[in-house]
Amino acid sequence: MKILVGYNGSTASKRALELASTHSKTYDAVLYVMTSMEGGSGEKPDEIQKAQLILEEAKAYLDGQGVTYETSQLARGMAPGKDLIRFAKENDVDHIFLGIEKLSRVGKLLLGSTAQYIILKAPCPVTTVRP
Repeated sequence: MKILVGYNGSTASKRALELASTHSKTYDAVLYVMTSMEGGSGEKPDEIQKAQLILEEAKAYLDGQGVTYETSQLARGMAPGKDLIRFAKENDVDHIFLGIEKLSRVGKLLLGSTAQYIILKAPCPVTTVRP
């Protein structure tokens, strides 16, 4: 089994990572932790470094969890939702975990454009987690 977490360091994505880690242990799954940078090759060095630090934070958490994982920092010039879906298809992912933070009335309906896109286009089940 393969599990994917869209991770950006937010409180919601940390909760998604925790839940995905638990599922990974339960099902002896490989856990992919991915962050997507929309700018592609035009990303600024400080933005790349920030994304690397975010993934290091995820690695530090997962190292103590006893799960098999891989991290990916993608900068393919795609919107994060499209990047996650493409990654899921390319790697035959079985389940996606996402943190969602939209709490306004409109946000509750729309979930945010990235989350909404992933929920509608994912090739597998998607679990959303709120902070």
